[in-house]
Amino acid sequence: MYRATTLYFHEHYINLTDPKAIAKALEQIQVTFVYNTKTGNSDTHLNGLNVEGEIRKMYISEKVSEVSAIIAVRHHMVALQQRMGKKKGVVMDGRDIGTQVFPNAELKVFMEADMYVRAYRRQLELMEKKQVVDLDDIIANIEKRDLMDTTRAEGPLRQSEDATVVDTTYITVEEQVELIVGLAISKMIEQHQYSVLNS
Repeated sequence: MYRATTLYFHEHYINLTDPKAIAKALEQIQVTFVYNTKTGNSDTHLNGLNVEGEIRKMYISEKVSEVSAIIAVRHHMVALQQRMGKKKGVVMDGRDIGTQVFPNAELKVFMEADMYVRAYRRQLELMEKKQVVDLDDIIANIEKRDLMDTTRAEGPLRQSEDATVVDTTYITVEEQVELIVGLAISKMIEQHQYSVLNS
């Protein structure tokens, strides 16, 4: 969602130091997710247009943390995210989901991995989209984003106290899915048992 907003700001030449321009732009932004039957993933749509490929490009990665740090942007996105999750039954990922957006979520998972592994995975993702980026440039971009996101005043990236930490450095995507689905099932069983005991 923040990447889509960054793309909109870029395409419409929004001055990131102009609160009025930012507020006006945010009124025009609608971000939705549409299931892609070909890829099996949910694609990000900006004002009805599929922008999934575009928002993964490096020029967006280089600006997204700066846009994300703008308080008006964060308030707008958090409100949209909370609206999406109002009826529950939703899985969200982001850098402040467990602390700011859904502090009372039933299950919180804080995922981490070795920096070089993160960068290599990102490089593979970019290569699948026909983008060739040097690994050192990707590492520099990730480190810059991490620093900006952990030190921003509004909704900083941090681990929620009640989150389960999952180090994905040495496990496959399939193993990650199996582990997290297992955590979700355990949580549902735990909540069901609690409901039975208190009924």
